Amino acid sequence: MPMSSIQDKNLEYFYALQEKMRRQARMRDELPNPVRYVAGVDVAYRDADNTMIGAIVVLEAQSLEVVTQAHHQMDITFPYVPGLFSFREIPAIKAAYQQLETKPDLIVCDAQGIAHPRGVGMATHLGIELDISTIGCAKKRLVGEFELEKLGTEKGAFQPLIMEQREVGVALRTRKDVKPMYVSVGHKIRLETAISWVLRLCSDYRLPETTRQADQLVNRLLREI
Repeated sequence: MPMSSIQDKNLEYFYALQEKMRRQARMRDELPNPVRYVAGVDVAYRDADNTMIGAIVVLEAQSLEVVTQAHHQMDITFPYVPGLFSFREIPAIKAAYQQLETKPDLIVCDAQGIAHPRGVGMATHLGIELDISTIGCAKKRLVGEFELEKLGTEKGAFQPLIMEQREVGVALRTRKDVKPMYVSVGHKIRLETAISWVLRLCSDYRLPETTRQADQLVNRLLREI
């Protein structure tokens, strides 16, 4: 959809879509057993020509070795609107996903899941669009409060992230004595399972390996394209 067409639409149209997705989000485990492949996604922008590159990197779940990857470059078709950021980035990610030779069983997003003002961050939106289990694992907190003084310093320590008296995620230490990551359910997974996967994917760094690989790919593409 051209940018002009989107700008002509009342934003309530997209808020209504978010409300529909909020009701569709499933906070229960629907992962295959075993999970063989996990993926990370990222989007980077080229201001010079108003384009963006969406990338996805698939890793083997046990070894965390890269299996396959794909990317898609396209014009930016959605304006920057706080709270509607997923509508801007997901078209490029979906196009990259369609190119994959090996599809993942689980996607970890450097973004929010249900820990979002309307309960539909990019991880939730993407999970519903692709009908796949997703986790939101963000570097920054978007909504909710937690008790920092009660958050332990060891890897695996966490505190509930509370918004409007409801737990929407956790602040999670993924390495000892580092800033927490903010983990929330995207789609088709329980919070406890999401925490377990994030810790498993953070073997050496604060960020999940899925996120690191996707970030490295888009940065390399920005230099090359």
